[in-house]
Amino acid sequence: MTERALLERVIGVGDPMAVGRFRFRFADRRWEWSDEVARMHGYPPGTVPTTEMLLSHKHPDDRDRVAAMITSVEDSGAFSSHHRIIDTQGQVRDVLVVSEPLSDVDGTVIGTEGYYIDLSDTAAEYRREALDSTLPVLLEARVVIEQAKGALMLAYGVSADQAFRVLRWRSQDTNVKLRTIAERVVAALPTVAGDEVRLRTRLDHVLLTAHEGVTDTVG
Repeated sequence: MTERALLERVIGVGDPMAVGRFRFRFADRRWEWSDEVARMHGYPPGTVPTTEMLLSHKHPDDRDRVAAMITSVEDSGAFSSHHRIIDTQGQVRDVLVVSEPLSDVDGTVIGTEGYYIDLSDTAAEYRREALDSTLPVLLEARVVIEQAKGALMLAYGVSADQAFRVLRWRSQDTNVKLRTIAERVVAALPTVAGDEVRLRTRLDHVLLTAHEGVTDTVG
């Protein structure tokens, strides 16, 4: 069985994680989100988000912390967070947000952009049986995968299962082997050890660019 076939058994063909893009532009303080992120919040495609709308969906226990982060974004800061949102139907979703600066053609930072990743159990079946039987074959470098999971757990405050889902998403989204994504994550650790803010910022960058220049694709 090929590595791609094994991966499909783990993630479930036709049942991908809920992942969507977002963007914020400093000049007009305008948010944009993909249809996937709109659906995470319970809105139909085409709905235009605002800061007030985004804050209204944050879980009460997380709202103040996330509000401070959003304020930092609007003041040209970086933004990454693991928190809960409540959609229009009252369902609580566990989400991870990772972002990087958005630059124009001259390299001037004009905003920030990144992904919402729905880590809640309702977002996708984890397919435990298939995972248990195929993971030892799929992950030839299990140690580096575990190290990468540990880094994501520390940086974003997520569980081991959730950290694996994030790595799995990047592998699926970029068609790059999970092992390669994990190696990129681990390689970033020595230069930022001991500084959680720098670690999180660095991992945001690695997660969003780990596929660049990689020829080791899934096949």
